[in-house]
Order: sequence, then C-alpha cells, then structure tokens
Amino acid sequence: MSANPQKKKFYALNMFDVVDLEKYLAYFSRLPEEAPQYGGRMVAFGRFRDNVAGDLTPRQVLFLVEWESEEAFSSFRDDPDLADLHPLRESGTASYVWQTFDGPDMSDPADVSLDDVLAVLKP
Repeated sequence: MSANPQKKKFYALNMFDVVDLEKYLAYFSRLPEEAPQYGGRMVAFGRFRDNVAGDLTPRQVLFLVEWESEEAFSSFRDDPDLADLHPLRESGTASYVWQTFDGPDMSDPADVSLDDVLAVLKP
C-alpha cells in the first residue's frame, strides 16, 4: 500500500422496496441525465439476494451513487428545479433507507494506505 494521500469519496446508499413500478421507473429514467449534472455517478444497482448477516430488514433493491462531495449530493437532493423528481422516488418506494458514507477512493485498492483505512475505522 502506498502512502499517497487519497481523494475522499462521498456515497449515498439507497435500499428500498418498490411499491409503484411506474413511478419508480419515471424517477430512475431521469437519473442518468440529472445526477451527473450535480456531480453524481451511479455505481451499483441490484436486487436483494440473501441476508448473510446483520439485523437490518432486507429491502428488495440496492442503489449506490458516488457524489463528488457532500455539497454535490445536497445540491441534487435540495434543488427546487428537481421538485417534481423526488416525489416519484418517494411514492414509488417503501421501507426506504437512504444513508451517506465517505471514505477513500478504492478504484485502485493498491493505492489505499493503512492510514486511509484507519481514518474510516476510527470514530
């Protein structure tokens, strides 16, 4: 592992159940155009498979978005120009979990130092 300083990443983890497919698809179909304008990049999208460990009630879908910064995420979430977008997500889903995380860029794990890992693990 190198001692190169790492650029921090900011992630929004979304887990939810779909209750209105048409509304959620209306939301999701706009994301590839909207999210990048605010510094967001869709990283992963998947369907629940198995509860291996943990005490969180499983959700049907996982969606992970990488943001340039917390400010970029907030600008997407709070922009009044997107006032018609977020209600589609809200009414198309249930049991919604939306959590944010930050940490080092893991695009090349060989570039992550032990100090980078310790910075994430320490409270």
